[in-house]
Amino acid sequence: MRTNIVIDDKLMTLALKSTGMKTKKEVVEEGLKTLIKIKNQSKLKALRGKLQWEGNIEKMRADK
Repeated sequence: MRTNIVIDDKLMTLALKSTGMKTKKEVVEEGLKTLIKIKNQSKLKALRGKLQWEGNIEKMRADK
């Protein structure tokens, strides 16, 4: 998808330097991937303690 956005120059420069990425496109795409991962992790954390698991962890660890 092609789009035009205004990005803070200092923020982009810092992102390029700190990641070692070569292009602005790489930085933006990595930022989007990271945002998605963080949001998905938050959704999983919200399920903590709400799901019931049945099984024998010791038996599972012994199976190879």
